[in-house]
Amino acid sequence: MPHRGRVIAAKAVDAFVVAVAGMLVAAAVGVVGNLVGSALNGTDAVWDVTVSDFAAIVLANVLGVFMGFMLGVVLRSSPAALVGYLVVSFVLVPLSLALAAAQQWFADLQPWVDWNFTKGELFNGLPTDGEYWAQLGVTTLAWLVLPLAYGLWRVVRAEVK
Repeated sequence: MPHRGRVIAAKAVDAFVVAVAGMLVAAAVGVVGNLVGSALNGTDAVWDVTVSDFAAIVLANVLGVFMGFMLGVVLRSSPAALVGYLVVSFVLVPLSLALAAAQQWFADLQPWVDWNFTKGELFNGLPTDGEYWAQLGVTTLAWLVLPLAYGLWRVVRAEVK
């Protein structure tokens, strides 16, 4: 008899594997593109992404994939989760950026409340600032971990139909 917890855990592992594998494929395509492009231009290939920068990008991708996973668990519907992800990405992000541009108080608070803003800093390289990691932890807890815990609680307690 399948257990819901095992099924959800398997889906989480799959999400992690897809996120990491996707970045490895993207890196391989980037390497080939860099080699081919530099050969066609007759220039030297430039390798300016360090291992720590790539690790930060992989972490950002994993977090982004897990946002989609969390929405799927909470909403219990793939179409609703997709729409939710698009709303988070294309509605909340611009609204947050506009509010930060218009209101200094929110610009100061943004790294502590805007998960996409904080996660986006990972694309600039692996931060070494402890405050940044605290901000990422707070926003990830609020936007990812707590909703996922709620969704898992609902899934485990739901009546089988």
